Amino acid sequence: MLLQVDNITVYYGKAEVIKELSIHVDDKEIITIIGANGAGKTTTLRAISGLKNIDSGAIWFNGIKINGLPAYQIVRMGISHVPEGRKILAPLTVIENLEIGAYLWKNKRDLARGYEEIFQRFPVLKERRNQIAGSLSGGEQQMLAIARALLNQPRLIMMDEPSMGLSPIMVNEVVNIIRDINKKGLSVILVEQNARMALALAHRAYVLETGRCVLEGKANLLDNDERIKTAYLGG
Repeated sequence: MLLQVDNITVYYGKAEVIKELSIHVDDKEIITIIGANGAGKTTTLRAISGLKNIDSGAIWFNGIKINGLPAYQIVRMGISHVPEGRKILAPLTVIENLEIGAYLWKNKRDLARGYEEIFQRFPVLKERRNQIAGSLSGGEQQMLAIARALLNQPRLIMMDEPSMGLSPIMVNEVVNIIRDINKKGLSVILVEQNARMALALAHRAYVLETGRCVLEGKANLLDNDERIKTAYLGG
């Protein structure tokens, strides 16, 4: 087991946002977390990446307890987070954004190979490497956010609403990227409002309602579950 989220509870002020939640991710696995707005999906990712402290429970990564560690240390351990809304640094160029993601690299020769791999996977970023990131299209900005996270050399990458605001063609591109990085050995946690896409991609799924897991199982089975169809797949 690569990641174990064990019975965590998270508050924002007096509001209990996550309620005794347990999930896990195996090595080289894609899981998805689906649920309505306010269900606690983003908070779960923020808790894993160290951006939000948990109030009880524990989070383990590769056998090491990580809750309470600073976010930069969790990144060093091998967890990358592609946040909702991309959060690129719009005034900087594409290559400057990528350099921020590559800060862990020590060997310049290895780093050059790392950039070359990224540019092979995302040729549009190579073409626009000196362009101001804020001038990219929404799809190109999403590519940049994913590329920046991959340059951290993670074992687990978490993606929060990567298809949000994208054209159908770009959504298909995101799907292909997720499949590709998983085939190359990365584990993925995918948070998505597009439940149909998420269930088609994932090996397993968790359904959250008001901070609790109300359903979990193999994604292909949940895709045919009448409760999921009614609530998230338009009947």
